[in-house]
Amino acid sequence: MNKFKKTLSIVLAAGLVFSTTAVAASADEPYVSYNYDAWNDAIPSQSGYRVDEVVAGSSMGLDRLSDPDDELFLSEAASDSLSGASDIYYESELDEFWVADTGNNRILRLDADLNIIGAYDTVSGSDTENFSSPTGLYVTVTDDGLPLVYIADTSNARVVRAIAETATLLTVDQEFVKTEDSALYTSSTFNPTKVLADGSGNVYAVESSVTQGAVEFASDGEFKGFYGANRVEVTAAVVAQRVWRMFASNEQLASMERNVNVEFANFDIDSEGFIYTVTEAANTSTDAVKKLNPAGYNIWDTTTGNEYKFGDLVDFTTAEVDESFETRLTDLVISDNMNINVLDYESGRIFQYDQENNLLFVFGSKNSTSDQEGTFTAPNAIESRGEKIYVIDGKKNDITVFTETQFGKMVHEAADLYTEGKYEEAQEPWEEVLSRDGGYWMAYMGLGKAALNEGNYEEAMDYFEYAEDNENYDKAYQYYREEFLSRHFTAIIVILLIIIVAIVVWRIIARRKKPKKKGGK
Repeated sequence: MNKFKKTLSIVLAAGLVFSTTAVAASADEPYVSYNYDAWNDAIPSQSGYRVDEVVAGSSMGLDRLSDPDDELFLSEAASDSLSGASDIYYESELDEFWVADTGNNRILRLDADLNIIGAYDTVSGSDTENFSSPTGLYVTVTDDGLPLVYIADTSNARVVRAIAETATLLTVDQEFVKTEDSALYTSSTFNPTKVLADGSGNVYAVESSVTQGAVEFASDGEFKGFYGANRVEVTAAVVAQRVWRMFASNEQLASMERNVNVEFANFDIDSEGFIYTVTEAANTSTDAVKKLNPAGYNIWDTTTGNEYKFGDLVDFTTAEVDESFETRLTDLVISDNMNINVLDYESGRIFQYDQENNLLFVFGSKNSTSDQEGTFTAPNAIESRGEKIYVIDGKKNDITVFTETQFGKMVHEAADLYTEGKYEEAQEPWEEVLSRDGGYWMAYMGLGKAALNEGNYEEAMDYFEYAEDNENYDKAYQYYREEFLSRHFTAIIVILLIIIVAIVVWRIIARRKKPKKKGGK
């Protein structure tokens, strides 16, 4: 109890300082830093990330692609800027970035500093050599150490798996296309927009006309089926239609709109082989972000509606442009430390969560009227490398690099220990977090867990009560009650015996003082 009061006193005493530094920190960035408290109210918060740099095509050295004397020469008409770039992927073993430069119909290969080191506008060994609106890619490494590139070549209606033989030569290894003889694939088109591969070589593609999940192929190109379909979102209209179907005639049933799953927009795969999907459709809450096992089931919630919340919890108006945005999640990436970074296309914000889906930070902003660094017009894709986050803008045609602040580093250290169950080790960094940001809700959770593990149940109750964590509060209260009874067992028994003896004595005295009836027997 005393420690909680001391911590809270420090936090309150730092309130004025925090409010000043929070405003100052937000002034350094082109967006307002905020988080959510235990009551799901947006509150000012210290920034976890700051803009490090914004890299355009000219800074990447794309003018080399039109220089006949350069080894990266593609053609004299090759653009020296990005055009509608729609995806970015970081391959850690090569320490390289790959970009789907969609409007220019090419794939770019960049080093860790985002300098051009390769470019491809054709693929050798295919009947259709030229790329046409490539919108997604995934990269791994062959046994020989060469890049193995999966490309969602959208307008060519295929996924290409190719080996990067040189800085300008891609050789086709396998093509994945719609097969006419498959009774399972009923869509009339196959225009994949995103792609990834698992450790077994299975290939997954997002197709906007397919609502049964990702289109799955075996490594040899055989269509296997669909993976990880979203559920139909239960709305009032859906419920009403289901009730009406119980009484409707066949003609009425035929005229009703079908309730179908919403296709997801993008996905990523972590180091353990779990696939994460994100659904872009505006106002979609069911299955907005999922973590899928090999069977395609959401391991976060496989029975009821998705209890986890992603993106803004309320409609939020930005101070920069005075616009209200609805959440529209378009991409996500799993960082090296397993944090989940989700990109909101509508607001231009990045929402970062730990592996238990606790919100760590919100940063970034959308501003279609300004070229200010750190704001976006069409944030199409997100990637990470170490402590940095990369966002590619399809209209500004650049890549914004965010780097971790000192406060962000502090929170990540505490959150990593917390996720690993090392609550005592996380105690000191959580206290430091609170000294800088007294409203950081997760810190109270972390300190509550540390106090609980140390047997300081009353203190843990105080932290959990402040964090509105009823489940852990009840657990701490149970332990506190058991400890209290155990510690004071003898005293309690003695007091009970005294009370019982007192009652007996009182009854005896009362009986003796009771007057006898006159003339009675």
